[in-house]
Amino acid sequence: MKTEELDWLANLPRYTRRFGFFVGNRCRESNVDAVAEELGLDWEPVKNLDKLYMAEQLRIAGSPEPTVIGLDEIAVGKRHKYRIVVSDLLARRPICFGGKDRSEASLDAFFTWLGPEKSSRIRLAVMDMWKAFRKSTLKPGHAPQARIIYYKFHIIGHLGKAMDLVRKREYKRVAGDDRRYIKGKKYTLLTRWCNLNENGKEALRELFRINRRLNTAYLLKESFGQLWHYVHPGWARRFFDRWRESLCDQGLPSFEKFAMLVEAHWDGIEAYCHADNKVAFGFVEGLNNHIRAIQRQAYGFHDQEYFLLKILTFMLPKLPI
Repeated sequence: MKTEELDWLANLPRYTRRFGFFVGNRCRESNVDAVAEELGLDWEPVKNLDKLYMAEQLRIAGSPEPTVIGLDEIAVGKRHKYRIVVSDLLARRPICFGGKDRSEASLDAFFTWLGPEKSSRIRLAVMDMWKAFRKSTLKPGHAPQARIIYYKFHIIGHLGKAMDLVRKREYKRVAGDDRRYIKGKKYTLLTRWCNLNENGKEALRELFRINRRLNTAYLLKESFGQLWHYVHPGWARRFFDRWRESLCDQGLPSFEKFAMLVEAHWDGIEAYCHADNKVAFGFVEGLNNHIRAIQRQAYGFHDQEYFLLKILTFMLPKLPI
């Protein structure tokens, strides 16, 4: 007769390790209530088995030793309550979720937890243009050696706002039938040309025939994306200088303001243009969407420890049954 070791389930001795793994795998696909109903159990032991399963996932994954990190924040409640999310971009997993807000002090707590030895190995820190993240990262004892890179999507978001300000300004400027070409075109103008269907492209062609300024703004918006393809900072700089010069006498103040923003944060854009600094922006961008999905699935997670475990383990591989 074979006896199964139950040390892993010392707090729940009625359940075997294999059954615990089965429950944990099911809870990755469904919420606790659904799994409990499926198995004919109360929700509490199902949740506790899932917590033990996720703790085992973290144990097997080992202590994080990141060299490229992504820093972001996510709203976890009403009234602008935020938590900081730190990801290991090479391992493609979140490694920290916490803090009381998105302040410098909250990120300081992450570096304290990681420790000076591991922090000194961080080569790149990818973040939005939030000053608190930059200040905390570059503090002595944290990761002052790290190159700062600003998220492409965050910068493109500012460019989208500039584009929409041009649309609003033009709608106010024109009158009569000309307004109908602009009305309802917000998201069409914000969408990249390659992602538009034929109806969207035809609507923009019609709009651009009667509004030169919107045509110019759209072309500038589209061409700016070329910046992210350069692998030498000097080439990227020449491109941006030419792009900025093309704004002259175009009557696009929102684009000029955007260019000033890029200039002020150029070091964090230039760093990405080094060939060996290309990082997966999409992972960090998608991480918040995953966390929001976890929140919706559990209706808010009143158990904060459970919520934390869900976030830290959803990218880890399943444990074999």
